[in-house]
Formats: sequence, C-alpha cells, structure tokens
Amino acid sequence: MTVGQLSGKCAIVTGASAPQGIGAAIARRFAQAGASVFLVAEATAEQLALLAAQCRGFEDAGRIETALIDVGDPGAAERLVEEAHRIFGRIDILVNNAGVRAPVDFGNYTRAQFDRTIAVNIAAPFFSSQAVLPIMRAQGGGRIIHIASQLGHVTYAQRALYGLTKAALIHLTRSMAYELAAEKIIVNAISPGPIATQATAGRDPELVRQRIAQYLPVGRLGEPEEIADVALYLAAQAPEFLQGQDIVVDGGYTIH
Repeated sequence: MTVGQLSGKCAIVTGASAPQGIGAAIARRFAQAGASVFLVAEATAEQLALLAAQCRGFEDAGRIETALIDVGDPGAAERLVEEAHRIFGRIDILVNNAGVRAPVDFGNYTRAQFDRTIAVNIAAPFFSSQAVLPIMRAQGGGRIIHIASQLGHVTYAQRALYGLTKAALIHLTRSMAYELAAEKIIVNAISPGPIATQATAGRDPELVRQRIAQYLPVGRLGEPEEIADVALYLAAQAPEFLQGQDIVVDGGYTIH
C-alpha cells in the first residue's frame, strides 16, 4: 500500500463498527492511506469510538468522524450522506458495506425478516448512492463501492433471502455504472467469500478449518484485510475504464 494515496479524499464507510468486520478493516485501510473517514454503524458508541481511535492512530490519517445510524431506517441513508457532507464539505468515496442476514429455511421467513433484510441490504445502498450523486457530480466524479457476496452468485442453505439481496446489489452496481460512467462516477462491487469475522470467531477453529478446506482451494478463511485491500484499489487506483464489475474475493469458492 502506498501511504497517502487517499490524502485529501473523504470517504463514507457503513457497517463499520465490528472490530473484526470488513467495514472496520476498510476504514482502517482508508485512514492509513490518508483519507478522512465518516464511520457509520448501528452499534455501541464504545465500538465505534474504538475504531475511530484506531483510524486516528495512523500518521497520515485525515479527519475521522462517527455516527450511530441504523441505515435500515427510512431516510437514514440520505441523512448519513448529508451529515458527512456537512462535516467534510465533500464526499469522494462511498462504501456501502452494512448488511444483515437472516439464516432461515425457505418457507419459514417472516415478513419482518424480509423487510429488514431488504431495508439494510438493498434500500440503504440504493438511497445513499442516490443521495451522494449531486455531491459527486459537483466535484467532477467519485467512487461508489458496494460490498455484495459470493452468495449473490451461488446458493447455500438458509441464505435464500440474503443471496437474493446480494444478487440485486450486484445488478444495481451494473445499472449504476451504465448510467453514471460518463460523469466519471466509478461504481463497482466486491463479493467476499467466507471471511474470518465475528460470525466465525466463536466457532471451533479446527472444525471450521476442516470444512473450509473441503471446498475452498486456498484451504483457509479469508481475512477482512484482504477485502480492504481490494476496496483500497477500487477507491484509489482502479482506472476509470473499470466500471460495473463485481470482484469476487472468495479463495476460489465459485470457480468449481
């Protein structure tokens, strides 16, 4: 990573509080590269404050601010963009990372589970992206990164609803890029595979390793920092010609 490659840039990262999460790793990587970062999460103030302190600890980090916002609430996506713009005066990068999953056998989903998953995984990135457009247009461009999932490409038990929303997010990425590319707004997605986050931290590590080795060619879980590296590339280095792509980072899960 080249230190300072995001100096002067301002980024929003949603879903940025879980200490071992992808959002937190992206936020740290952006701060390390010199960006000012607006950390958004539905979490405890303590978790968000801890991440903010980590980001401020990088020598080249810009201004780091936080907001406790449930992006699934109506109007929340627009409010977080408005607040970030008020603080920084510009928004160069939007990372729509916040997501929820309801692991339920198909046939047993409730309307509440459906509505909540759609609100966070689809409506929030949709409306935050719409809200940031006037700002990026006025600046002459920007970059939007959606965090999708390998499960937007393949199926898995109890993931029908989650996979549905991630497949929709991948389609949204392509549609946005098609319409916005001429305005120098670069839109791409990242689809992580199995990552060593909080969701896997509490499980038997040897059992997880054995199961993962059976269907991942690399034989291990991915690390949040590996997703953050791709996000940094898309935010700082990816050429304008790279538009509407979904970069699958899954240790080879979907290639067999």
